[in-house]
Amino acid sequence: MSASKTSTEGSRSEATFPRLQPNEGFQPERFLVVLGDQLDPRYLESADFDPERDLVVMMEVAEEARHVPSHKARTVLFLSAMRHFALDLQQRGIPLAYSRLDDSENRGSFTDELQRLMARYGPSRITVLRPGEWRVLHALEKATRDAEADFELLEDPHFYATPETFSSWAEGRKELVMEYYYRLLRKREGLLLDADDQPEGGRWNFDKENRKSLGRDAPSMPPVPRFEPDEVTREVLDLVERRFPEAPGRLDAFAWPVTRDQAKEALHDFLERRLPYFGDYQDAMQQGEPWLFHSLLSPALNLKLLDPREVIGGAIDRYRAGDAPLNAVEGFVRQIIGWREFIRGVYWHEGPTYQDRNGLDQHAPLPEMYWSGETEMVCLRESLGQVLEHGYGHHIQRLMVTGNYALLSGVHPRAISDWYLGMYVDGIDWVTLPNTLGMMMHADGGVVGTKPYAASGRYVQRMSDYCSDCRFDPGARTGEDACPLTTLYWDFLDRQQSRLGDNRRMAFAWKNLERLDLAERDAIRRRAEEIRGAEAETTS
Repeated sequence: MSASKTSTEGSRSEATFPRLQPNEGFQPERFLVVLGDQLDPRYLESADFDPERDLVVMMEVAEEARHVPSHKARTVLFLSAMRHFALDLQQRGIPLAYSRLDDSENRGSFTDELQRLMARYGPSRITVLRPGEWRVLHALEKATRDAEADFELLEDPHFYATPETFSSWAEGRKELVMEYYYRLLRKREGLLLDADDQPEGGRWNFDKENRKSLGRDAPSMPPVPRFEPDEVTREVLDLVERRFPEAPGRLDAFAWPVTRDQAKEALHDFLERRLPYFGDYQDAMQQGEPWLFHSLLSPALNLKLLDPREVIGGAIDRYRAGDAPLNAVEGFVRQIIGWREFIRGVYWHEGPTYQDRNGLDQHAPLPEMYWSGETEMVCLRESLGQVLEHGYGHHIQRLMVTGNYALLSGVHPRAISDWYLGMYVDGIDWVTLPNTLGMMMHADGGVVGTKPYAASGRYVQRMSDYCSDCRFDPGARTGEDACPLTTLYWDFLDRQQSRLGDNRRMAFAWKNLERLDLAERDAIRRRAEEIRGAEAETTS
């Protein structure tokens, strides 16, 4: 992240992260397991934690960096944030057993490591706040069951709604439309409502006003805060480089917030400097500008360093004070209380088999460029390059560039879902799986999106400056100079018409497809096969 101010808050005098274990002879009745995405000290209160009888358990395990190929920066972010959180618990006198990744006794997985700790301390009960992944929940349940202890699952107070709330809302509905769930939660929470309990500005949604490209009249983009690694983080950086040298991504630019104080500083910076322009330009893309006016708060939110209520409340306060326009604030609020809550609801409602869906029957491997960033396409080179550098891309880059290409080229939905889970610093399964498999790849039969978010190179041309320096022509469907996105878009329509032909939201696309004569459709098909063939050779 480019520097506007430097924070070393949380830096400590220890040269190494200490071994954190409870006092000798302490025999807890209960383990409270705190996971790497549950770093909110208020969780202890939610779990009715008693330091006289309970023990907090935190585990760094190698499996979490390897079950999908994980960006080095993602692993560093989790481990550093966990270690800072653990040190704060220690300073507060909270009894804590902390398994370090490099401990000689560490067994490398949640199941095995929890079993080891249970054998050592002998608790009769394990309490866990709902994890962010079915896989982790099942692993903790298995370890507890094998040890013949009681297992207690608590709901996560971080979110506005529980999975049960979502399932009750979803029951009996033919379609699960995010907009309706968003309105339900806004009404329930009293967010952006006027004195008559109607939406501010007379509309629930200002999305149509939030689609500007970055023209000459766009405001200058302020630099984002950079959080220089302290001693704890530097140790983690060294550890990850040593332990996972084969992992993708780079670490030289790591500057994400890893403590609550740093996360609050990042929130304040966004509210003060970028929120006023977030709405207008949230869909825009520009070469060399990975951050634009986005909040960059999703990693801190997903680790629970920030609470969504303080984030939303801060944005609404700026609107009330006249410091940010309604379209920006409503769009930002919708991302958090709309999409974020809706996507999590889908994840738990659909169940653990959701990950296996492949509604469009696509099976191609993920192209090699997703790991290398090497491609002639400027849009993909920019979007993939910043993922490799920072572990980050904003939602339009994810949906309409990297995701769109995977959809159009026929990548297997699980292959791209696993890439999103591992390669973004905010990647947690409840977030990435429904967003990728459902919204991006339309592989869930229309649960998340009522139609595929498929687009040609014309969309990228309209919303960015990527095409201005690219050798490919976004308006051409065939030929060596045709934009691969455009060729693959028309081929996708042709390939998937039998599955999607009755989708009313795609009626205009089908009419345009039918205007192409058989010769051009055949030429598109041949060129698409060449593109996919070249990718297959590179990938293999």
